[in-house]
Amino acid sequence: MAYTFEITKDKAGEYRVAFKYNSEKMFTTEGYSSKASAKNAIESMKKNGPGADVVDSSDG
Repeated sequence: MAYTFEITKDKAGEYRVAFKYNSEKMFTTEGYSSKASAKNAIESMKKNGPGADVVDSSDG
């Protein structure tokens, strides 16, 4: 599958989740203090993301 979630650890020791498409990073989450929290974030995005509304705030 071309879509992946990648868990990394930053210089501050926090875990971050990157969402990638064909190895291109689309977005990265906030830092989490534990890997379990990062994994929970992934599960939440999988569960809640497909039905999320799109809000366009680009028009002044």
